[in-house]
Amino acid sequence: MELYFTRLHWNTHTFPVAATADGLCYVGAWDEPEDLFDDWSRKHFPRADRIASDTALAPYTEQLLAYLNQQSTTLSFPLAPVGTPFQLEVWNALRAVPYGQTATYSDIAECLFRPNATRAIGTAIGKNRLLLAIPCHRIIGKKGDLLGYHGGLNMKRTLLALEQRL
Repeated sequence: MELYFTRLHWNTHTFPVAATADGLCYVGAWDEPEDLFDDWSRKHFPRADRIASDTALAPYTEQLLAYLNQQSTTLSFPLAPVGTPFQLEVWNALRAVPYGQTATYSDIAECLFRPNATRAIGTAIGKNRLLLAIPCHRIIGKKGDLLGYHGGLNMKRTLLALEQRL
């Protein structure tokens, strides 16, 4: 198996991005240290050949840049998320939150018919490593407050503001 990776450059930030033949599997936080991606890839793809390739990732990075530059509100490439069945279920529910809108952890719990699982859902959301593509930045607290985000609250705030402007 081959794991292709590159860094997406946007404004003053860079994001690690990776994909397999099945689809995009990793979009990290802006300015994320390389060792976080290295650790993740070794854990989830221990036998993969890691190949740096801007060309192989161009279909993904072009759409991600169009999203970040407010030229597109949708991403149409295949995803290959790596997680447990529960995490995949939660992440799939996140993809249903429309561009420019937010939902609460409780909303996701209700959507999954697990009204008492908000804490587990929050933990699953925190494990999402397909930032932007699986829009966990759209999930907020019950009172409208911004809660934890792998990319940090500044990144979350920026992404939410970006979506509100279009």
